[in-house]
Amino acid sequence: MAGGTMLRTALITALALSVAACSGQSGRGLGLFEGQRGTGRNGAPIESFSAQQIFERGEFENERGRHDEAAFYFSEIERLYPYSELAKRALIMQAFSYHQEKDYESSRSASQRYIDFYPADEDAAYAQYLLALSYYDQIDDVGRDQGLTFQALQSLRTVIERYPDSEYARSAILKFDLAFDHLAAKEMEIGRYYLRRDHFGSAINRFRVVVEDFQTTTHTAEALHRLVEAYLSLGLTDEAQTAGAILGFNYQSTDWYEDSYKLLTGRGLELEAAGDGWLRQIYRQMVKGEWL
Repeated sequence: MAGGTMLRTALITALALSVAACSGQSGRGLGLFEGQRGTGRNGAPIESFSAQQIFERGEFENERGRHDEAAFYFSEIERLYPYSELAKRALIMQAFSYHQEKDYESSRSASQRYIDFYPADEDAAYAQYLLALSYYDQIDDVGRDQGLTFQALQSLRTVIERYPDSEYARSAILKFDLAFDHLAAKEMEIGRYYLRRDHFGSAINRFRVVVEDFQTTTHTAEALHRLVEAYLSLGLTDEAQTAGAILGFNYQSTDWYEDSYKLLTGRGLELEAAGDGWLRQIYRQMVKGEWL
């Protein structure tokens, strides 16, 4: 789930132009680094080069797609010239390079250092966004542990709340919604597993989480239909009817509503709010707008 490619490309371009403007000769001195990593021609140590020369080498390696090499050179600026202006730029570029290399732990570490050292800097929002991406881009299929999804949500929320006017907030909102939907999908997967094995109580608990906590996701309609199935299997017709009533009000155009309608009417039941269980409260909230 790689994200923010255009934003990151723009950042690299801006940084490259800025360095070029300072030097007047972008790329100057790259030939000095023709030796092994960390040395120049004739084995000259990296300590003998200026911060600008090392920064240009890092940019050059990124352009070649050698992001691990780029991260190394940017980290050397942080080590050799910690108080220079380029050290600040090198740190954010280090975080970017690690992320491109899919070394997410190192990218998080560099991003967090930038946030800690330069919280008021204009690139702090980008550092926070990179930190969030380091979790978000590791979100796997729904069958795996969702701990990273929770961490991605927390980090994306920080971008949205702390930097609402930044260019990264909109992207963070979109990714937050996708990650939120991902968590709901996990609950649905587990609920279906229990339902197929006739563990109706456990299945209901999972579908209830989706209906109560993930109402804005794409999984709510199916969760309500699965509740109809589970409650009918247990003979709890009031709850099944109420789930069907919510479906009928909010999701009447879906196949899930049609399936629930057939199940309920086939047993002579109406799709209406009945009883006084937890779904009746959801009905009052979603259908009648009674939140208190």
